[in-house]
Amino acid sequence: MTSDPEAPICSSRGCRNTAAWMLLWRNPRIHGSDRVKRWAACDEHEPVLREFLTARGFPCETQRLP
Repeated sequence: MTSDPEAPICSSRGCRNTAAWMLLWRNPRIHGSDRVKRWAACDEHEPVLREFLTARGFPCETQRLP
């Protein structure tokens, strides 16, 4: 859990942990390369969210947050 109101929160359903990762992804069947979505992820959920996206063939880049 975070005490910083500006810190991103994990995007995994029900998780309220501070995010340590940002997943940059898109659905190429719907959007061009100029449209990128962002999901925040804590250490626990980063692999789960990344696997969810890549299993569907969505281009995904994972960046560590500062």
